Amino acid sequence: MDNETNKTGFAIPQENYKFIWIGIAIVVIGFILMAGGRSDDPQVFNESMFNARRIVIAPIIVLAGFLFEIYAIMRKPKTEK
Repeated sequence: MDNETNKTGFAIPQENYKFIWIGIAIVVIGFILMAGGRSDDPQVFNESMFNARRIVIAPIIVLAGFLFEIYAIMRKPKTEK
């Protein structure tokens, strides 16, 4: 048998939860940036719904947040020697 002790607990190490919360915050910020573009008058077309923040920057931020989430879940904790 190995010299390692049989560890029981969660599948994700405790220190990774900080990174998971940061990733969730990044995704939420991206969705907040994507929101808006509503017109006050439904008969008038509002061009602001097609600005670069909503169709380019915000989706990139959301994608970065999801990639950061994958990193946070897959990250191995540092072990002390």
